[in-house]
Amino acid sequence: MKYRKLGKTNLEVSTLSYGASSLGSVFRNIDETEGIRTVHTAVDLGINLIDVSPYYGLMKAETVLGKAIKEISREKFILSTKAGRYGENEFDFSKNRIINSLEESLKRLSTDYIDILLLHDIEFASFDQIMEEGIPALQQLKEQGKIRFFGVSGLPLSIFEKVLKQKSLDVILSYCHYSLNDSSLLNILPLLEQKQVGLINASPLSMGLLSQRSVPEWHPASRDIIETCKRAADYCKQQGEELSKLAIQYSVANGKIPTTLVSTANVENIKKNITWANEPIDLELLQEVLTILEPIHNKTWPSGSSEYQR
Repeated sequence: MKYRKLGKTNLEVSTLSYGASSLGSVFRNIDETEGIRTVHTAVDLGINLIDVSPYYGLMKAETVLGKAIKEISREKFILSTKAGRYGENEFDFSKNRIINSLEESLKRLSTDYIDILLLHDIEFASFDQIMEEGIPALQQLKEQGKIRFFGVSGLPLSIFEKVLKQKSLDVILSYCHYSLNDSSLLNILPLLEQKQVGLINASPLSMGLLSQRSVPEWHPASRDIIETCKRAADYCKQQGEELSKLAIQYSVANGKIPTTLVSTANVENIKKNITWANEPIDLELLQEVLTILEPIHNKTWPSGSSEYQR
């Protein structure tokens, strides 16, 4: 496993990191024992960043992860969780709720500190509340030593630019913007480098678009995006390859992207993902797939308040 520095945090994070949303049965009902074994396998094979949220499975992911990491030395992993989003349409970024949310997460995760705490999907919140309550809450928790670093997460890239104009952050988590079909995350890298903000890239499979499996019904992408990604997946299958393999390799190959989150609750899948991440990419296949995806390149979907869309 390769490791890269995460902004000004001085944390050295594995290029492939573990997204624990699957432990909350977000994508399918999971076997808890298998999920715990998957976490152990990930850490044993060199993954050192684990990301979760109270929102995933309505607290279930944090609860299962807590059981898994109880059996691992705390020095072996960097733990990231979130606050502010608790249900499909349940958001609360007030100062008191963020502080209480952390205390609840610490209990579920069976730990006494969090390495990184992120405000979750802030595009659904009042920007003023994020500035006046949410981030000050994070600053207070950092001063108290309950968290080591803090930041925000969300889909529209404009939210990061908007926040960083007014506040200093340690980390941001962006998803679905550095993958085979959308590399628009590159547009804000100069800003992140200037501010020395650590970057966590999530969802290299674009929430299931870049896979041989059927796209989930809830996926917000347009029919055009879904059908184009399916053509890319079918082409890879004809070549005896998997689009998801190419997608993971593409995301971890860029040295300016410190780490990319993948989520699974299956031992064999995490082993496979790690193996793929360490294998050289097929450049000829990559170019052919990028050509197929070119008509939808950097096309995304709306998320949150209209003030963040562009």
